[in-house]
Amino acid sequence: MPYPKIFRVLFICIGNACRSPMAESIALREASDIINPSSAGLFPLGYIPPSTQQTLQNNGYSPEGLSSKPILRDSWDNADLIINLSGRRSDPLFGHSDKIEDWDVADPFGGEPEVYQQILEEIAGRVRSLADRLRQERIAGHAPEG
Repeated sequence: MPYPKIFRVLFICIGNACRSPMAESIALREASDIINPSSAGLFPLGYIPPSTQQTLQNNGYSPEGLSSKPILRDSWDNADLIINLSGRRSDPLFGHSDKIEDWDVADPFGGEPEVYQQILEEIAGRVRSLADRLRQERIAGHAPEG
């Protein structure tokens, strides 16, 4: 089966207020050639906190269009890859699935601006690595067999 041209990646965390919206915004700006990002939360907070929005803006990422929302069945089913940033192992939460990848990233919610900055930088590095890996998988998936 050939790899998709663009991977639908669902980033999830607890409140869909800090980590997963950061990942969505970063992927949208830095990896839109390979990632169609979305985000959702296990227990959505219902809004994106000013600290998350400010950290994104301070780093050149847009908070526009981000919202805190629940994980919907369609989003889950249609995702090619689900990145679990909740801090909890995915197996007990979601059962075993090859399309779930756990990223152990601390939750900055309520922290100082420096904490948000540190978490954003960590997520940005992980998103860049993911994009590079997906680009390589796409190339390998379309390479002729020899």
